[in-house]
This record gives sequence, structure tokens and C-alpha cells, in this order.
Amino acid sequence: MTEATPAQDRPALPDRLSVDPRSPHHIAAVFEHDIGIRLNDKERHDVEEYCISEGWVKVPAGKTLDRKGKPLLITLKGKVEAFYR
Repeated sequence: MTEATPAQDRPALPDRLSVDPRSPHHIAAVFEHDIGIRLNDKERHDVEEYCISEGWVKVPAGKTLDRKGKPLLITLKGKVEAFYR
């Protein structure tokens, strides 16, 4: 079991973050810690990208893939909160 990292050692969560390493919104230092996303006060575990200021998250649309083999993403809108677990 690992100890929780003190809050001062974690980077601040950005306004926009993506799981895809090729995205300009991907920040590797944030993913070294366990983060959570809430959309409309419900925690989501399938978020690929989020933007707090614009109020949206992108999640996979079932098992559908795009032509490059990546999951097809749909945008859900609402109140977005990002937090460290």
C-alpha cells in the first residue's frame, strides 16, 4: 500500500486536461497521481478529456472506434469538477 502524496507535492489541476499523450492538453506530471472527475455531482471513471471553464467532458461512445482505432468520443456538458483522490 502506498502513502498518499501530500497536497503540496502535487501539481495544480489544469482547466483542461487530456489522457491522450499526443494532445497539447496532456500533462504527464498530473497523471502520476490519482485524479477524479465529477460531472453534475456524479463521479465519472471513463473521462478522456475535460474542460472546467467550458463545462464539458469527453467520454467513449461505447465500443465504437474511429478510423485510427481510437475510441469515438462524445461530449457531455454540465458542471465539471476535478480533484485528487
